[in-house]
Amino acid sequence: MLENEVLKTIEKYNMIQKGDKIVIGVSGGPDSITLLNLLNNFREKLNINIYVAHINHMIRKEADEETEYVRDFCAGINVEFFCKKINVEEEAKKLKIGTEEAGRNIRYEFFEEIAKKNGANKIATAHNSNDNAETVLMNILRGSSISGLKGIEAVRDNKYIRPLIESSRDEIEEYCKTEKLEPRYDKTNKENIYTRNKIRNLLIPYIQKEFNPNIIEGINRLSNIATEEERFLNDIVKNEYRRINITVNAKETVRCENKGEIKAVLDLKEFNKLDSVIKSRLILYTISNIYGKTSGIEKIHIDDIIKLCNNNIGNKYLTPKKEIKIYVKKGKIFFLSNSSFRRE
Repeated sequence: MLENEVLKTIEKYNMIQKGDKIVIGVSGGPDSITLLNLLNNFREKLNINIYVAHINHMIRKEADEETEYVRDFCAGINVEFFCKKINVEEEAKKLKIGTEEAGRNIRYEFFEEIAKKNGANKIATAHNSNDNAETVLMNILRGSSISGLKGIEAVRDNKYIRPLIESSRDEIEEYCKTEKLEPRYDKTNKENIYTRNKIRNLLIPYIQKEFNPNIIEGINRLSNIATEEERFLNDIVKNEYRRINITVNAKETVRCENKGEIKAVLDLKEFNKLDSVIKSRLILYTISNIYGKTSGIEKIHIDDIIKLCNNNIGNKYLTPKKEIKIYVKKGKIFFLSNSSFRRE
């Protein structure tokens, strides 16, 4: 049964502890309605409080009806419902980003808002094993590193949880029928406009037919292996960061003022002794520590930084993106916030 499977997943990844307050992202589709119904059934067993956050993207004419469906469902099981209505397509145009990216950003911002409002410490989304396989394939097509092969993490930052991540779409559909949940279906999921839809509706069925009917399971095994190896490498990188991280003195801070504020400093000699794989990850780890993200930092930037460190000729610096400046001087690698960016 799906209930037992999901309980095992929750236990396996230590997703939920007694007393947790969980915001559940619910669109009204089969996955999210299943997640809501399951966590509602687990409320007493797991001793949790749950809240529902729903975004009306205003993209399809059915959106308002879906909102009412989720609202009524929550009322029927006595779960607090929070809704935000926003025109995602207009927001995407305004920000000059894709509709999918805009929708995702808006959803997660709203989830965070509702979590803060209710003192919730967890946010649950309804990603399943099919979603994970699709994500891995998307990352492969984009030329991802090993990190991309991890796919969707079961638990991220000890806050975002995916209790359905080891359950298949077929199991979820069957659960909806058995429980008579009557979820709402997004017709655009059948339209092969977006990359994910093409992978879901065209690529995976083709691979299943012509190569491997169990491709979903195979990709998820690959994802699990990549996750374990990534964890191992991350531990090595964290240890190396602690080992070669340098505390700067006041004089160095003054000397760097015209180039930007010092955020981190690494020992250049020790850095250059490291394997190139660890060097690359250490650069990304350091930038992530400073800014909380590494978006915009590509392989070409990493290669340039490593080359700069290897050459170590004079006072050289690189600006891989406008917020960050990498500066090499007197046996040290300075990670600076770009002073010109700060003045803007």
